[in-house]
Amino acid sequence: MSTPPLASGPQGPDALRPLLDTVLDALHEGAEARGGPLPAGGPEEVARRVRDAVGDVLPERGSEETLRILVRALAEGAADPAHPLCAAHLHCPPLAVAVAADLAASALNPSLDSWDQAPAASELEALVTRALARETGAAEALVTTGGTESNQLALLLAREAHGGVRLVHGANAHHSLPRAAWLLGLPDPVVVPAPAGTMDPAALCEALTEVHGPLLVAATVGTTDAGLIDPLPEIADLCAGRGARLHIDAAYGGGLLFSDRHRGKLDGLDRADTVTLDLHKLGWQPVAAGLLTVRDGHDLAALAHHADYLNADDDTEAGLPDLLGRSLRTTRRPDILKIAVTLRTLGRAGLGELVDQVCAHAAEFAELIAAHPRFELYDRPVISTVLFRPAEATDDDIAAVRRTLLHEGRAVLGRATLDGRRWLKATLLNPHTRPGDLAELLKLVEGHTPR
Repeated sequence: MSTPPLASGPQGPDALRPLLDTVLDALHEGAEARGGPLPAGGPEEVARRVRDAVGDVLPERGSEETLRILVRALAEGAADPAHPLCAAHLHCPPLAVAVAADLAASALNPSLDSWDQAPAASELEALVTRALARETGAAEALVTTGGTESNQLALLLAREAHGGVRLVHGANAHHSLPRAAWLLGLPDPVVVPAPAGTMDPAALCEALTEVHGPLLVAATVGTTDAGLIDPLPEIADLCAGRGARLHIDAAYGGGLLFSDRHRGKLDGLDRADTVTLDLHKLGWQPVAAGLLTVRDGHDLAALAHHADYLNADDDTEAGLPDLLGRSLRTTRRPDILKIAVTLRTLGRAGLGELVDQVCAHAAEFAELIAAHPRFELYDRPVISTVLFRPAEATDDDIAAVRRTLLHEGRAVLGRATLDGRRWLKATLLNPHTRPGDLAELLKLVEGHTPR
């Protein structure tokens, strides 16, 4: 067998071209075979089809047909976020231009742990992260794998800045925040009630009065369950009065920054010490595309690390950038390329239009639900998440409807429990969704609900 071609170098593009045709054909075939937002048959049937496609994972001799077979199998067995009835999670359909940029990043394969592995990519990351940091009123930003890593870094920087810290978060906070406190060996967090789905400022004031020591308050812009936004100005005022540090988890809602129409919902964001952003949610990027913005760049000194083979002192003194303090990871792919390409291709207006479209779709869906006699709407959407339930259904009925639609491959809806009741959740992130798609989704739920 001849030596397989490489993806980079002068011959790289020529080697990739026929393979790209194979991949694109296999993606099309797989989507056609799936025929809906996700594969029918449930976990056992999907697992069987994957096992049949893979066969021997490590055969004695390989096959050139493997790329087509496995890409087709993965596409047939995928949950397709570009399908209008795939609306359960903060799982966006990526933009074609971002995916194309991601291919280039994979082919070039820079690693952002030293300048000599990523000369251009390191400068591109510096330019783009600073520009995005300015959007939140911050000085610097780090690229992360997503909201979980960003929240962990926020707690770490707070701990190092203050020699220890106690986390205070709302009952509506993302699970990664208390998990980060556990991971970093911090005290158990103080949980502030969120009776209306957002942090209660009066309860936060009481907590800040009663709890001693350095505190980090974590607010949320776009809760996972309902897409709600904590009252940021009031929370920022309380933090300033108590001398507490403020972190804002805007993994979901941070994309509102691009919209002139919705940006005002983020008033107070610029008062945070750190902000989590996640552009593989309301930014239409392939996973991963997370960031943590940091208001005081000096806080990043806590991440400084020395490894002679990556950032020797004499190299740094000679002007080679030191990249180890930009992440807790060592090997890092250039996820910034797809972000940069998207920002420059669409501009603020183009991204803002996408944000406005999905928010408008959510408002339209809420109107459909509110006008339907057999459905109950939780509340008007703040971003692009809509909670609803069949009016006469039990909580068990709602769980069963969701699983039935999953098993049949007809629709992907999420679930949330608020006010002690179970709700179906539609998170609308597809700007190509049409009013007829929303009506079909409601009709499917109605048809599968016991009467």
